Amino acid sequence: MTVSTLYQRAMAKRKVYLIAVLPDGYVKTIGPTALDLTHYWRIVAVLANGKTEVFWGHSKSLAEAKRTKNLAVEAAATRGWKSHAVDIVALVRSDTPDAG
Repeated sequence: MTVSTLYQRAMAKRKVYLIAVLPDGYVKTIGPTALDLTHYWRIVAVLANGKTEVFWGHSKSLAEAKRTKNLAVEAAATRGWKSHAVDIVALVRSDTPDAG
């Protein structure tokens, strides 16, 4: 299947907004998109110098999102992070970009 075919199929689908509400109250809105994304993940890393870096992404399944936790452990060891936290939340589909 070519990129062009995938693009045409995505364009044929109805576009929606995907909304993630994290445990700390942060709201991330993705879209509009026709992609079949189900989960949002965020890694908050505390670096050796005390600064904080945030990495985020989205996935097509919970299993795929959970693999992010393993990658975070590897990254912490490789990059020398003092600590890190991983949040994974389900995305909610909406016709509007509002979280409420």
